[in-house]
Parts: sequence; C-alpha cells; structure tokens
Amino acid sequence: MSSLSIRQIRKVYANGVEVLKGIDIEVKDGQFLILVGGSGSGKSTLLNMIAGLESVTSGEIRIGDRVVNDLQPKDRDIAMVFQSYALYPSMTVRENIAFGLGVKKVPKREQAEIVERVAQTLQITHLLDRRPAQLSGGQRQRVAMGRAISRQPSLFLFDEPLSNLDAKLRVEMRAEIKRMHQRLKSTIVYVTHDQIEAMTMGDLIAVMKDGVVQQLGTPQEIYDNPANLFVAGFIGSPSMNFITAEVAIDADGAPFITLDNAARKMRLKLPFEAARLAPYAGRPVILGIRPEQITDVDTAHGVAGQALSCLVDLVEPTGPDTLLTITLNGAPVTCRAHPREAVQPGQTMVLSFNLSKATLFDPTSGERIL
Repeated sequence: MSSLSIRQIRKVYANGVEVLKGIDIEVKDGQFLILVGGSGSGKSTLLNMIAGLESVTSGEIRIGDRVVNDLQPKDRDIAMVFQSYALYPSMTVRENIAFGLGVKKVPKREQAEIVERVAQTLQITHLLDRRPAQLSGGQRQRVAMGRAISRQPSLFLFDEPLSNLDAKLRVEMRAEIKRMHQRLKSTIVYVTHDQIEAMTMGDLIAVMKDGVVQQLGTPQEIYDNPANLFVAGFIGSPSMNFITAEVAIDADGAPFITLDNAARKMRLKLPFEAARLAPYAGRPVILGIRPEQITDVDTAHGVAGQALSCLVDLVEPTGPDTLLTITLNGAPVTCRAHPREAVQPGQTMVLSFNLSKATLFDPTSGERIL
C-alpha cells in the first residue's frame, strides 16, 4: 500500500468557478480517510482528481513517492468502487472480479487463485457463476469491492458506495468495508455525505464545505472539538445544540449565561476562565452542547452537572434512550434521557447540564471561541 499526499490542490473550471481552494491532506500508509460534506462541497471532485478522472489546476497529488498529476488513471495503481457498482452485466461474478487482472495480463491460473481468495474473503464464493442481474444490492457491492481488491492496488477509492442500499444493508456493508480494511491494511479514501459513515469507519475525517477543508482530524477529535459551527452541526446525530445567549460575569467573577425556558429565567454557569471570556462580556455567543450532555440526573452517572427544571415540548422514544426537546432562548434543544425517566410533553423535568465538553462560537464568524 502507499501513502497519499495532497498539497495545495486547486480546481478552477473554464467558466471561472473555483471548486477546490487549496486542499492540504496527508494520509499515511494504511490509513482510512473519509471525505465528508454536503452536495457541492468538492469531495467528489477531489476524489476524481486523485483517480485521474479530473485534471488538476494547481498543486500536487502524490501516491507513495510518485507525483501522479499527469498520469492516466490506469497508471496510478488505484482501484475505485462506485456508487453505481459499475459491473459488466453480461459477465459472471467470476469474470467481473477477474476483469482487471486480465487487463494486466495476469496468467489465467493466478487469476483463478486470486478470484477464489477474494471471494472467500467477501463470502461470495457461492455467487461466482451468477450475473449481476441475479444479485441483491449488497451482493453487487461486494462484487465491486472484490474486483477492486483483486488488483491489489496502492490505493482504494470509494465514491459513496452505500448510498443506494437500504438502512439495514448500509450498516452491514459499513462493517464489511471496515473489516476489509483491517484485514488488508489498505490505504483508503472514501467519499460520503453521511456523517454516521464518517464517524464509524474512518481513521481520519476531512470535513469539507465550499471547496475548503473545514477541519481534518480523527472522528473523536472532530466530535469533541469542532473547529466551527459548520463542523459542529454536521458531525453528530442528533446534531449539536446551538443556544444563543449573552455572556455575563457575576459578583464573584464567574461567567454565566441566562436561559429562557417557558418564560422562566435560569442561570447557567460557564466552565471557562472569566479572563478568557472578558472580551465577550455583554455580547452574544453561541453555546454548543451535545444532546448526551443534557440528560436526566440518574443517567448523568454522578458527573457534575448543573440541574435545571425544564418544560418538555416533545418526546421521541428510540428504544435504548428517549430524545426530549425543550426550548431555550427560543431555540429547540435536544436532550437524551433514559426511557424510564422521561416525562410527557407539557410536563417539567429536572435535567443535568454537563458543560465539560461544551463549546462557544462567535455568532458572526462561526469560528470556535473556546
């Protein structure tokens, strides 16, 4: 396998539209990189540039020790798995998997051995003599993966490969791809708009918006320490709560914000040094807090939180926990509670606010303050 280096990559089309605006990403040998973002973020364009399907306006793409900017896709030692599977309908599964090997003029006997080994790895040996039309969506995706694996490339590229599958199958295939990565120790670049796929599969996540990498880091780093409002809201399900409030300093020099819940004023102390918040005193900020940081007192497991009695607007049971919606400063706020502790809509409930991982954002720039 190989490392991947993306340095100051820009893409500008003939009409002057700049799609990628100086991308810098370093992927170590064997790492699993996720490119995640909404439509138009530039993630698929970047993947196509790595594959050689799109030209580079400026910058450098290096696979291993080779600069590949001007190499044809067939010369880059990559394998790509598409959203549409891209299988040959007239060929059997065996022939589809072996196709790339035939192009590389691998001897027939060796082709057969590789196909058998790949089929066993992906548990599709019993499907080798079927054609794509006789397969389910999940089986077709396994065949597409098998065709990629059989070539033993330096780099695997996945372009939203699970988006056509139903929810249950997506979960199964996520696990299958992760197992494949662990077995092969392969270097993978994987494009998705699904933040759950990003969080569960990758070693490294690049969150993209408008052709810019907003943040690059491990899943936990990005979840716990988002760089800005976009990243904070994009990663996490349910997403992070955002509460706009004015910073104040009490008589003891401790910072706090005031929350309005059903016309009742409540004070929430902020776990930040007053000196660091002094420039924002009397100014609005956006408090970011995850749903699991607002929960019933028992579920808080003794974690020191601030207990506030709140009016519950909406209750959504999910099985293992129950999502509650309250309103703070005019914004809906999602909380997680144990099902046995949840109350009915219109009732009040004591909720524990754990601000140990809360973040503050500038409402104008969207950048993180603390």
